[in-house]
Amino acid sequence: MRQEKLLIVEDDRAIRQLISTQLHCLNLHIDEASSAEAAIKKLASSSYGLVLLDINLPQMDGLSLCRKIKEHYPSIAVILLTALSSDMDRVIGLEMGADDYICKPFFARELQARIKTQLRHRSQLMAAQSHHEDIAQAAIQLGELHIEFASHQAFLADQAISLTATEFDLLVYFAKHPNHVFSRQQLLDQVWGYQHSGYEHTVNSHINRLRSKFEQHHPANFIETVWGVGYKLNPGQLSAS
Repeated sequence: MRQEKLLIVEDDRAIRQLISTQLHCLNLHIDEASSAEAAIKKLASSSYGLVLLDINLPQMDGLSLCRKIKEHYPSIAVILLTALSSDMDRVIGLEMGADDYICKPFFARELQARIKTQLRHRSQLMAAQSHHEDIAQAAIQLGELHIEFASHQAFLADQAISLTATEFDLLVYFAKHPNHVFSRQQLLDQVWGYQHSGYEHTVNSHINRLRSKFEQHHPANFIETVWGVGYKLNPGQLSAS
């Protein structure tokens, strides 16, 4: 089995070393970078599965680096390291494409769980694109929405929609349960695999990104907010106009 590579981007050397120690049990190839500039060079010369990215970096900040990573390497998962007080930074980071975030200080087991979840999403995406995934159901069709599991692609009105691995998994979960209302915590449990409360921003931001990508091709918002409860996919909004 191929060993995944992880890049820690953190300007504090002691924190980088602590994180490396905490992740030793995951059997990952771990590289380190102390700045966004150093990280960009490493990303250009090596293939990483995940970047663990501190928001507060010198010179180019972590949010700007996150945007660059998702523009040039969309299949790489990004987890942001943030302070408890930086609520707006977390929201902006998720809107820029980060797959998840974790607040400092954090427990080693929580960090390990989040990394394993993101690498699992990536592994499923890579397996599907290589046609090695054994899938019982080939596709889902809901009106103008077409989801192909073999290629890990979604189409709306015959237009291919570029989605990250987590966005794709979230869309598939909704599509498999049309008209079913899910709370944010239920989506965290089922799509991200977290039994932790307090990370609802992750769900909100991914849904906002899905809506933004699809509304370019379809004016109707088919992932609806059910106030006070959560979200649902309304297939009635997916019929051809």
